[in-house]
Amino acid sequence: MRVLVVDHETEHGASLASDLASQGHETAVAPDATEALTRIQSGEFDLVFADVKTPDFGGLELLRRIKSGSRPDTEVVLMSANGSIRAAVAAVKSGAFDFVAKPLTSAEIAALVTRMEQQRETALLRSVGVAAYAGDSSGMSELDRLIVGTSEGMARVKSMIKVSARTDANTLIYGETGVGKDLISSVIHRLSHRRKSPFVKVGCALFPESLIESELYGHEEGSFTGADAPRKGRFELAEGGTIYLDDVDDIPLAQQAKLLRAIEEKIFERVGGTKSLKADVRIVASSKKNLLAKIGEGTFRSDLYYRLDVLRIRVPPLRERRQDVPALVDHLLRRIAGEEPYRIDPQAVVLLAQHDWPGNVREMYHTLERAYLISGGHITTDLIETEMGSPAAPEGTVLPGHAVTGGFQAVMQHAEKQLLLSALEAAGGNKSAAAQALGLKASTFRDRLNKHGLG
Repeated sequence: MRVLVVDHETEHGASLASDLASQGHETAVAPDATEALTRIQSGEFDLVFADVKTPDFGGLELLRRIKSGSRPDTEVVLMSANGSIRAAVAAVKSGAFDFVAKPLTSAEIAALVTRMEQQRETALLRSVGVAAYAGDSSGMSELDRLIVGTSEGMARVKSMIKVSARTDANTLIYGETGVGKDLISSVIHRLSHRRKSPFVKVGCALFPESLIESELYGHEEGSFTGADAPRKGRFELAEGGTIYLDDVDDIPLAQQAKLLRAIEEKIFERVGGTKSLKADVRIVASSKKNLLAKIGEGTFRSDLYYRLDVLRIRVPPLRERRQDVPALVDHLLRRIAGEEPYRIDPQAVVLLAQHDWPGNVREMYHTLERAYLISGGHITTDLIETEMGSPAAPEGTVLPGHAVTGGFQAVMQHAEKQLLLSALEAAGGNKSAAAQALGLKASTFRDRLNKHGLG
């Protein structure tokens, strides 16, 4: 945690900063409110300890300017050697985290910081808490509206998104093409304290080796043919925010050392330049390939890998989370149809769930988009079979015997029941094998069977 101590009493300020540093925090000290504001506006601080008698305009006014300025998320603790109840009430009303008496003991400092961290974490988890899929977005968290799925694999993904969002740790997202790595990276940024700063994506596979350096770090005028003017790179453009390195496995080996330095030291030079530049950015990267295998092949640096792989999020392919398909179909069709109505046959949803989707969610989206446009809004089982190139349902597959009414929830419940029965049919009645085919725990599979009266 980064902490700023604002105290005109030099000895007390230095002592408080020393106590905080000994507890593992990064600290800075300012003697007055003016310097404190300058430091806060130019750098990210999680917490400020400020004396109410801070020179210039006082700690209470400093608190108000912090909360009404560009860093309102910064927590402020006001301190006083002879504080009054009235001063404490005024401080809390103005947004102070606490009002404390000077001097503070090491134990009091540790307890206060721990309490602040716990409250912030609780507030974040509330804001991105996981709610059960309910067929519409009412009552759902922002995380659930953006990342669809209640399977065990997606529950782990959401849990790691929450961990990543509340830290600045570099995060590596693994997954096949089309699973939604881009979306996850943007959600991490959107839920993080950097959300008001830029989110900049670099498609590492899109640029030839001769251009990737300029894209990342910028270039100076005349540094190469066509460089008619200075240009900022992605690291500069992402200042204060998040830079997303998509397909980082495609970064040429010759560029990896410079990338490592930019990530590790937050220092780089533009192409053709000699001035070292700094960028305060958070790194999220994705890979569709096994980077450890690339290290073994000699095409990826191990030190870069370990710098990127601080937090790891593995996004399961769609075939490993078939039970998420009904909710995902609804989510995608809402995006495709907009305000227009749509219908989809329950057995069409079952077919979609049974398909392996080598292109994952992206492939399913395009299949549904074509089906919606062709059908005019009513997506039939026959149309889905045609669009997927699927054969007719095999003999013995349970098909709906009548039309399902009662809105989307009824259709999805019916489709889930059909999916469970189809998995059982394919597994010859073996519930453990059927659960494995759907990517479910055996206990979860049994619970879903019981819900539909199939246990």
